[in-house]
Amino acid sequence: MAVYTHLSAEDLAALIAQYDVGELVSAKGIAEGVSNSNWILETTGQDGNGARFILTMYERRIDLAELPFFLDLLDHLSSHGLPVPHTIHDRHGASWRMFDQDKAVALIEYLPGVSVDRPTPQQAHAVGASLAQMHIAALEFGETREDKLNVLHNLTALQSCREELAHIDPRLPEMIERGQRICRDWPTSLPETIIHSDLFPDNVLMLGETVTGLIDFYFASNGAMAYDLAVTHAAWCFDRDGSKFHADVGDALMQGYQSVRALEPRENAAMPILAQAACLRFVASRAQDWIDTPPDAHVTRKDPMDFVRRWDVYAEMGDRLFA
Repeated sequence: MAVYTHLSAEDLAALIAQYDVGELVSAKGIAEGVSNSNWILETTGQDGNGARFILTMYERRIDLAELPFFLDLLDHLSSHGLPVPHTIHDRHGASWRMFDQDKAVALIEYLPGVSVDRPTPQQAHAVGASLAQMHIAALEFGETREDKLNVLHNLTALQSCREELAHIDPRLPEMIERGQRICRDWPTSLPETIIHSDLFPDNVLMLGETVTGLIDFYFASNGAMAYDLAVTHAAWCFDRDGSKFHADVGDALMQGYQSVRALEPRENAAMPILAQAACLRFVASRAQDWIDTPPDAHVTRKDPMDFVRRWDVYAEMGDRLFA
């Protein structure tokens, strides 16, 4: 369960008292997530009819100096009609506050919906359209954040694991040379905005074929819109282990995106290498996590080969997939 810090009922009630949301009724830890502690909270609500919220405690991988960027982005996108949870500001107007002097917490709107395991083409079309709407709305966001997971960073991260890669899988060392080719051929001057950068199915909430929530923006940064689409394509259009590509889902995702924002010819031409770069990112991060996770840890390590298999598809068929 992704609850790294225990909060007592008294702790939670004291936190909720800082917000104008009624009194705490119940709290339940959320199992999803790997970086933060999360709870679903129910309160009596302002009008006594009950309300539900998400409480997040920021544990790791987030520089607190950047937290205003992430939370302001949520509020900006929500105010532009996107299905993005807005932050609940406390009685002093702050979007986040410190708990016990060393942990930051934020109270966020609860959105209905579930994450899908096996997306249909119709669901992928809706996600593509929502991603394009998010990109357009983010053009008016006045804050910036450097992409700290750019292609050169990801290649460097993979190179840092060079000695251990073959112990995970004999093919993994080959990915370093592939990553070097991506860096050499990297397209520049593609249209940019604030990108989500991690829009996997578990970061999208849906009711049927309707997107009801885009969540977990903690990798968001300035970046190429087409790269964000490529990350989403790699995340949505394969079986979980990357062994099977679902062309109908991929086509629907691209069509959904372009029903809102048409790709420029240079973006469309760059999609094969952008999709391979997306795979490089997750091969590198998963390899690092695999190596850094102790063998006796009660954690299921994510296999970097899941994205090597995706990478193979994009390297072999990319020009046809995005034609």
